[in-house]
Amino acid sequence: MLTIEGTYKNGSVELAEKPASMNHSRVLVTFLESNGADLKARGIEETHAAELRARLKTFAEDWERPEADIYDQDPAR
Repeated sequence: MLTIEGTYKNGSVELAEKPASMNHSRVLVTFLESNGADLKARGIEETHAAELRARLKTFAEDWERPEADIYDQDPAR
């Protein structure tokens, strides 16, 4: 199984990256709730945001580790 992020627009799904070894495969599409980030207000195009997400994806495993929670704490506490 392989998961790739994408965007649904005008009846089509645009993948953030092309799967390396798949030419034909069944897929499941899950529509996620928007997190409310207004990319245009921040001066970011959707394609640029997708590229950033793909590049930062390698860090996600480290960010999600329980021991990294200490970085989310308020330093004033």
